[in-house]
Amino acid sequence: MSVLILKTQKLNIKKIAELAGVSKATVSRVLNNYSYISDELREKVLKVIAETGYERNQIARMLASNRSNMIGLVIPTGAKFVFSDPYFPKLTEGISRAANQYQLILSLFLFDSHQNGIQTVRNIITNGLFDGLLITGDRIDDQILPLLINSEMPYVLMGRSIQYVDNINYIDVDNYQGGQIATEYLIERGYKRIGIVTCSYNIAAVDRFNGYKQALTDHGISFDPELVAYGDFSMESGGEGIKALIARQPDAVFVVSDTMALGALRVLREHNIRVPEDMAIVGFDDLPPAVQADPQLTTVRQPTTEQGRLAVETLLDLLESPGRPARQIVLPTELVVRASTI
Repeated sequence: MSVLILKTQKLNIKKIAELAGVSKATVSRVLNNYSYISDELREKVLKVIAETGYERNQIARMLASNRSNMIGLVIPTGAKFVFSDPYFPKLTEGISRAANQYQLILSLFLFDSHQNGIQTVRNIITNGLFDGLLITGDRIDDQILPLLINSEMPYVLMGRSIQYVDNINYIDVDNYQGGQIATEYLIERGYKRIGIVTCSYNIAAVDRFNGYKQALTDHGISFDPELVAYGDFSMESGGEGIKALIARQPDAVFVVSDTMALGALRVLREHNIRVPEDMAIVGFDDLPPAVQADPQLTTVRQPTTEQGRLAVETLLDLLESPGRPARQIVLPTELVVRASTI
């Protein structure tokens, strides 16, 4: 497990007292401008505050609200994917911008195994350092979310759960709709044999797959399981997925992530299969590599940065109004047409 601190360290009343060599009660009295504190003690406390670079009113607000202003971003997906899939930097960008805007301290937690993630979240819940957590939810067999549900820790899931539906705080995009509009576009452009490269254990991928199947049904096209291949959201798996489909001769393929679609484009070039003349490709994400691809990738745009910003604001809302019903927000997607489809 690795932890990346994206903003400054926490300072609390206990630490101020230790540095000043006084009691916590004395620090509290100084911060609240009690008149019967000696000039000597007051000067000790104020000196520590000045040397640490914190403003007095900022500390006073923290103590009064019983908040640390620290939030954690937990990404259970392995670190390999976090640094190779441009989705995660884009999401983190939106989160960190919002954290800076609201003067929050943001810690990023990455893991080398799902078990390490479970243990770390247990520690976060019990140590009391964080006001709340943001967590990316992508696995059907998620074991971290139940820990948060059964705790008092405020949290916002980025994605959704298929195991837990009610009373879950989440920000998601309409992956089902995205799968539908990608497939409907291909059908409307005259493609007949439309394949898909998806992922069996990822909730967003399953929703996109179900949207794909619904679009086929809506247009009277029989679903053909032979036109389905599976990957794990890596570029390599996208290449392997399209390789498995080549022999089945689809005239178009919906790939449920841009990263896998880039792998598919590479393999098609290696097999001298022209895109879009011989096979059209549609991705999902609309991240910068979609424009850098050759040909540029037709894809479903999801508002990744906006999702990150809303996650922070929703977590703040939970902290300010904890008694309100669960917050559940689903953002729309849109198709962006480029050169990988005719």
